[in-house]
Amino acid sequence: MIIDCHGHFTTAPRALGKWRERQIKAYESSGFRVLPNELIIDDDEIREAVEGGQLRLQRERGTDLTVLSPDTGRMAYHHGDGQTSLHWARVGNDLISRVCGLFPGRFAGVCRLPQSPGEALAQSVRTSATELQRCVTELGFVGCLLNPDPSDGFRQAPPITDRVYYPLYEKMVELDVPAMVHGTISRNDAVQGTCACYPNGDTAAFMQLCESDLFTDFPTLRLILPHGGGAVPYHWDRHRAMMLDRGRPPLEETLLGNVFFDTCGYHRRGLELLAEVIPARNILFASEMIGAARSVDPETGRRFDDTLALLDSLDTIGAADRQAICGGNALRVFPRLKEVLRHEEVAR
Repeated sequence: MIIDCHGHFTTAPRALGKWRERQIKAYESSGFRVLPNELIIDDDEIREAVEGGQLRLQRERGTDLTVLSPDTGRMAYHHGDGQTSLHWARVGNDLISRVCGLFPGRFAGVCRLPQSPGEALAQSVRTSATELQRCVTELGFVGCLLNPDPSDGFRQAPPITDRVYYPLYEKMVELDVPAMVHGTISRNDAVQGTCACYPNGDTAAFMQLCESDLFTDFPTLRLILPHGGGAVPYHWDRHRAMMLDRGRPPLEETLLGNVFFDTCGYHRRGLELLAEVIPARNILFASEMIGAARSVDPETGRRFDDTLALLDSLDTIGAADRQAICGGNALRVFPRLKEVLRHEEVAR
């Protein structure tokens, strides 16, 4: 089974974006709240959005299941207050649940969390833990997205290793679900979102983990760094040297039991480096379709985000490692995926 651990519902019906625009405008102009039940999207609209997008590409590329989350570029929790963010998170998460229900066995849900910047962060983390509980126990989700920069491009948030996040980590450990450390929109003109904010956030998060004892406090906590880990594989020995210079335990010993990397790199030589530097047991197949790269590479004739074809072009990955990267590791990092698949087998 080939499991894509990183997908976003970027093809959601237009009504979702219009609801969000109304929500922001109403709150900012008068404090009025547009409620989640005012969003009307019927099942046929969802089917059309998925069948012409994610499902079509799954079939063309030969992948079996996508771990799907709401569109990260639209998270933007600097708008409004905590209740605004909670409503927006729940709307997106409920929509993902409907996709999973309409296409059983093809998608598994990952929720976004209503994190807020500034002084509201601590309360929003507790609210996030509650929303995670709802999504896992009521909607059958298998993980969550953790935004490393709730300030959306200004790097004004504490590191993800700060104790302010511990209520969320406690809930993740209790539920046995991982988080993908994934940023959102950048409202900083100096930090473009797709090619700067996201990979910068991945790199910064890894450095935060290097400097912390987070996994001593949470030995079973699992975090996924998307986009190939940003600059981490390229600078692997720089991180190793820093750890040694500071008298800390070896990098492989302190992080690789808990930190995983996905294959959303879109560059053959970059994926080759990732597979050379990072152990196969720590790599998860992912494409981030439909998201960061939608065009066709004129050099290959394939879409940039067809990462399965890129992996298959690497003669440095053996059959056992390919099997682990393409599915086995995901089942280990997302243990609740087995329940999703078990329900599908029973339904058949």
